[in-house]
Amino acid sequence: MSETKKGSSFKAKIQKFGTFLSGMIMPNIGAIIAWGFLTAIFMSPNGWFPNKYINSITTSMLYFLIPIMIAYTGGKSVYDERGGVVGAISVMGTIAIAFPWAKPILQGIAYPPLYPYPANQSTGIPMFLGAMIMGPLAAWCLKRFDKSWQHKVKAGFEMIYNNFSQGIMGMIFVALGYFLVGPMLIISTIGIAHGVDWVIAHHLLPLANIIIEPAKVLFLNNAIGNGVLVPLGIQQAAKLGKSVLFLMESNPGPGLGILIACSLWGKGSAKSSAPGAAIVHFFGGIHEIYFPYVLMKPMLILAALAGGVTGTFCFSTFGGGLTAAASPGSIIALLIVSAKSAYVGNLLGVAASAVVSFLVAALVYKFDKKDSQDLAAAQGQMAAMKAESKGETVATDAASATQTVKNYQDVKRIIFACDAGMGSSAMGASLLRDKVKKSGLNLSVTNSAVRNLKDEDGLLVITQEELAERAAEKTPSAMHLTVGNFLSSPKYDQVVASLLAARESTAPTAAPVVAKASGSVAGINFGAVKTVNFIRHDQHVGTVTMAVSLFKAALKHAGKTTPVVAVTIDQLPDDASHLAIVTPAAKKNLALRYHTVQIVTVADLLKDAKLAEVVKHLN
Repeated sequence: MSETKKGSSFKAKIQKFGTFLSGMIMPNIGAIIAWGFLTAIFMSPNGWFPNKYINSITTSMLYFLIPIMIAYTGGKSVYDERGGVVGAISVMGTIAIAFPWAKPILQGIAYPPLYPYPANQSTGIPMFLGAMIMGPLAAWCLKRFDKSWQHKVKAGFEMIYNNFSQGIMGMIFVALGYFLVGPMLIISTIGIAHGVDWVIAHHLLPLANIIIEPAKVLFLNNAIGNGVLVPLGIQQAAKLGKSVLFLMESNPGPGLGILIACSLWGKGSAKSSAPGAAIVHFFGGIHEIYFPYVLMKPMLILAALAGGVTGTFCFSTFGGGLTAAASPGSIIALLIVSAKSAYVGNLLGVAASAVVSFLVAALVYKFDKKDSQDLAAAQGQMAAMKAESKGETVATDAASATQTVKNYQDVKRIIFACDAGMGSSAMGASLLRDKVKKSGLNLSVTNSAVRNLKDEDGLLVITQEELAERAAEKTPSAMHLTVGNFLSSPKYDQVVASLLAARESTAPTAAPVVAKASGSVAGINFGAVKTVNFIRHDQHVGTVTMAVSLFKAALKHAGKTTPVVAVTIDQLPDDASHLAIVTPAAKKNLALRYHTVQIVTVADLLKDAKLAEVVKHLN
C-alpha cells in the first residue's frame, strides 16, 4: 500500500514539474506560431516570399518577445502579477549576454574563463531556457522577501515598498543573469544543441519515441512537448528554418492507427466509439482521446511505440520539419506550420506511423486473447473502485444515496481539469454543460488546467485518473470526481442525477406532489403489486440509484412499506406482482420480453408527476 502510494506520489511530482515547464510555454504558443508563420513566409532565402525587412522582425521576436513572455508567465505562475513583472525584468540579463551583439564584447572581456563563447558561434542564442529558469526563480525570491518584510511596512508606505522591492529584485537578477546564469546557459544550450545535431546525424532520434509514447499515455504529453521539445525545436528552427523536434510529440499518426484498429477489432462501446474518437484525434488534435483505449489494453503501447519510431524515422530521413509548434497536434495544424520544403516528408511520416501502429494494433487484438472490458464499463468500474478506496462509494442503497445527495448539495460550480486546460477538458465540459442545461440546473461548467485550479467552496472538480492526485492537492476543499475518458463517461449521468436529487432534498416542499390527472396510471392493478422495480438501462446506473432512493423516501413519508428495487431488464420477473417504472426507451425493450409485468412509463425517473400518484395508490 505504501509503495503504491509512494509510486503514485513520485509520478505526480514528475507530472507536476513537467506541467510547470509546459505551463510557461502553453499560454505563449500563439506568439510562437506567429513567429513560425513569419519565418516560413518571409525568411531569407527559404521562405515562400523572402523579405529581409519583415524577416528582421522575427529576430526581435525570437530573442526578445518570446523569452520575455515566457519569463513573465513563469513568474506569474509563482507569484501573480508581481512575480510576472520581476520575472520579465530578470530574463533581460541572460538575453543580453546571448544576443549576437554580445559576441565581440564576450571575446574581449576581462574574465574569459566565465565566458567561453565559441568562436564558430555565428549567431546569438534564444534564451528560452534562461526564461524558464530566471522568471520563476526571481518571482520565488521576491515572494520569500515579501513574506519576510511586507508585514513590517508602515501604513502609507505600501506603494513605495512594492515598487522599489520589485525594481531592486529585478535589478539584482538582471546582473545575476548577465554575469553568472547567462554564461552557464550559453555553454549548456550549445552543448544540448550539438547533442541533438549528433543524434539526428546518426539517425538515433527515433529512439526517443521509446520514452515519449509511454509518457504521453501517462498524461505527460504536454510536459514533454511544450516543456522540452518546443524550446529545443525553436532554437533549431531559428538556425535551419524548420525542426523535426516539433513533430515528435504532436504526430497524430500513432493514435490514428490504434483507433482505426480498435474500430475494426475492438469490442463493445470501445469499438463503436473509436471511429468518432479517430476523427477528433486526427483533425481536432486531441491526443488524450486515445489514451483510455491504450490503458484498457496495455499491449497497445507497442503499437504506439512502433508508430512513433517509424514516424520520426521518416521525418528525419525525408526532410520533414515544422517552422513552429503544431498545437494542438492536428493534421490541419501540422500542415499549416509545415516548412516549404517539408510537406512530402511530413505527410509521409504521419502516414507511415499510422500504418505501422495500425498493423501492430491489429496483431495485438488478434493474439491478445484476454477479455477486455467494454470501454464505458471499464471506466465506470475504474471510477467506482477508486471512489470505494477513498470511501466515496457509488450509492447502492438509501443510506449511501442520502450521503451522495448530501455531498452534492453544496456544489455551485463544476470545473473539468486536464493537463493543458484545453482540448479534452473543454470537450468534456461541453458534454456535461449540455446535460446540466437540459436537466434545468443553473450551474457553471467550465474547464481549466490543473495548475490553474483555485481552492474554493462549492466546487466540483472532474479530472482524469492520472491527474487526480495533483487536482486534490490544488483544491483540498473541493469535491472530486475522476473519469477514465472525458469524452465518454457514464459518470456524467450520475453527476446530473445526484445534483437533481440534492436539489429535490433541499426543496421547501418535501411532500410528494400529487398529479392532477387521476387517470395517468389507469389500468394498473395496485392491489396485486408487491414490489416496485426501477430498470437500469443504457448505463444510467446513477440516475436509477437516485430514483430508487427518492421513491423510497416518498413511500416512507406516505407511511407505505412496498419494497423498491433497482434491477436490470433481465432480472425482472414476468409477474403482475411486479410494477416496473421505466422511461419510454426502456419500455420498448420491456414490451418485447414480458407480458404479465405491470408497467408505468415516466418521462423522468426523478421528478415525473406520475411517481407521486403511484405512491398514493400503493399499499
